[in-house]
Amino acid sequence: MHNLLNSVHNKLQTVGTANIEHIVLGIALLIVLAVLAALTISLRAKYNYSSNWRSLQKLLKDKSSWNDAVLEADKLLDSMLKKRHFKGKTMGERLVSAQHELSANDMVWYSHKLANKIVGESIVVTKAQVKRALLGFWRALKDLDAFDKEKSPANEERDSKPNER
Repeated sequence: MHNLLNSVHNKLQTVGTANIEHIVLGIALLIVLAVLAALTISLRAKYNYSSNWRSLQKLLKDKSSWNDAVLEADKLLDSMLKKRHFKGKTMGERLVSAQHELSANDMVWYSHKLANKIVGESIVVTKAQVKRALLGFWRALKDLDAFDKEKSPANEERDSKPNER
């Protein structure tokens, strides 16, 4: 055993401090690159959620597509719940798992139940229902950090108001 330790010690001495410095520098560079890659992926994901939210807002221009806007927002929230690895086989179960991170649980549940009614009962939503539902979805997505920090709730709420036609 003593011979093995001496052998390792001798090998390390022959490597030299210059080579060790290069190895340490290389490892540090790899760590920096990994952090930058993770930040880029995170920013790209936030851009996608913001972009998807803007796309569903376009559905609000026509009353006939308000149901679609609510359903798209429901899908967007479920996507974020899955991305954040909340447990559950259904969106409802995932919402229960996420409830400690959501600031407006009642609004989120209202929104999700409305989406389920649209699918199950083929209802047509009113302006008040779609406004309340989208605000609930928006708050949940914001709570789950889906959007850029500089997004203003006032701007998002204003932009997501349906236009009556």
